[in-house]
Amino acid sequence: MWGLERSGVLGQIVRERTQDYQKVVGEPGPARPALGAFRAALSGPGLALIAEVKRASPSQGVIAALDPAQLDPVRAALSYQQGGASALSVLTEHRHFGGDRQALEEVVAASGLPALRKDFVVHPAMLSEAADWGAGAVLLMVSVLGDQTAPYLRLARHLGLDALVEVHDEHELEVAIRAGADLIGVNNRDLTTLQISLANAPRLCALARAQGYADLLVAESGYRSAADLVGLEADAVLVGSSLAGSGDLARAVRELMA
Repeated sequence: MWGLERSGVLGQIVRERTQDYQKVVGEPGPARPALGAFRAALSGPGLALIAEVKRASPSQGVIAALDPAQLDPVRAALSYQQGGASALSVLTEHRHFGGDRQALEEVVAASGLPALRKDFVVHPAMLSEAADWGAGAVLLMVSVLGDQTAPYLRLARHLGLDALVEVHDEHELEVAIRAGADLIGVNNRDLTTLQISLANAPRLCALARAQGYADLLVAESGYRSAADLVGLEADAVLVGSSLAGSGDLARAVRELMA
């Protein structure tokens, strides 16, 4: 698995999550019907928004602006939905992002929007958990899974989950397309250094289209204003910190997507 060899923050988190699941055993479970609600929510006209329920991040620490006890997941999800978000992303990694199972389950129960379990998937059990906790999709990071991306994608589909396959460079994009991804996320953030370049998603999205990729593309990380989204050739955008850190989440969504 590529992620175990990575340096910086990404390598640290992958090694921690691998340790968390080191002793987990068991089969992935029976096949489940493919609902496709997450992917469908991003398929309409115009740019769709995946709004992220995010309490903290390695680059910023605690990011919720209003609540001293950090962001309330249900309140955030309902505000995002009121503002016009198409889907939700919920962090379940606890050390660096303040996420957990409860946040995902509560958001799924309270909101009518499909939710992505956002975590550093390093073990098949994490996909089964996502399905059991009510997620409609999982994040599969090529930077973590490498040549295991394709089998993890097949398992996600077996469990009825959509998969957002995340890439950051040309080689990872090639791996994702070869794996059969029908929903590719392009991260503007280098997860080793945490540096952001808003040029990354437009560049790789254009490359994907030039190579004949006709499925959905999601631009991720670093977006703070409507001006950042002008001319973005993607089907959806995933935004976390700038929304979670705002004083009015519903208003922040409306202004971002204006």
